Amino acid sequence: MREMTLEELQTRHDEMVDELVNLRIRLPLKQVDNPLRVRFLRRDIARARTILREKALGAKPGEKLAAGSR
Repeated sequence: MREMTLEELQTRHDEMVDELVNLRIRLPLKQVDNPLRVRFLRRDIARARTILREKALGAKPGEKLAAGSR
């Protein structure tokens, strides 16, 4: 994900959020083939948000941000 451009990453993030909403609707109806997909999607969304935030702040991969930069 880190090699993606900002626009590609934002698009991928939006697609994952849409997929998560769809899975959460279908989950109680037992229409989901792989219920663990919800967990993996949540983690991937968190990764994407982290990378988007790093890019917005101008951080380099692996660089720690200052504590007050939230």
